[in-house]
Amino acid sequence: MTAFGPGDPCLLYDERGRTYLIELQPGREFHYHRGVLAHDAVIGVDEGTTLWSSKGAPLVALRPRLADYVLKMRRGATVSYPKDVGAILLWADVGPGMTVLEAGTGSGGLAMILARAVGPEGRVVSVERRADHSALAERRIAGFFGEVPPQLELRVGEVEDVVDEVNPDRIVLDLPEPWHLVRPAAAALPGGGVFCCYLPTVPQVQQVREELEASGAYLDVETFEILLRDWVVAGRSVRPSHRMIGHTGFITVARRRLPPA
Repeated sequence: MTAFGPGDPCLLYDERGRTYLIELQPGREFHYHRGVLAHDAVIGVDEGTTLWSSKGAPLVALRPRLADYVLKMRRGATVSYPKDVGAILLWADVGPGMTVLEAGTGSGGLAMILARAVGPEGRVVSVERRADHSALAERRIAGFFGEVPPQLELRVGEVEDVVDEVNPDRIVLDLPEPWHLVRPAAAALPGGGVFCCYLPTVPQVQQVREELEASGAYLDVETFEILLRDWVVAGRSVRPSHRMIGHTGFITVARRRLPPA
């Protein structure tokens, strides 16, 4: 068990299950409606420790899971929801040692998850058009891992310009117009390689599906969405939550087929 140190991310749970993400810095304080907690009170304690605010309210200090961090971190661009990212990892079949090309980086949430999935022997190249988004993503990624992992490379520019150079096993896109990448991706992906894109609207899905079909370079093309509903379990009262995370985006995956001999 490792104690919290300066610069570590920390997720504070209050007595009602609400969570607050902070980055521990000596001399700073966390303020909320139930009082104040000094960061110095957290630094040096073990994960799972209960601390007390200035008003006597309990706060449990835990290290955020990557899903917690992605949802709670301050961000510029919207992040992919963990429920969708889990499906992306499985259906795009991202695993240790692979080379993955991602665009756009946005706030860095998906890049972090891809970097963890490929592991230290793999490689993720994440491309972002906007330099300010890329710079923010770099800070957020370093905030979770302590530094940008060596297997993750952040670039600013157009993803079309690096497809051939990267020579990816998988391509994962969170872009408004991924259909422009369908044919360049086909030229770069190996047989069986996966093209995956994440889109919020039906017209976008229609256009990328039309381009995938027209290219003749893919098979096993699927589009789906993930809906996540919590359940309330309180004694004998067991029921679905009144609120749920419904539609956030459509995931489309396709596998590269080689031309007939």
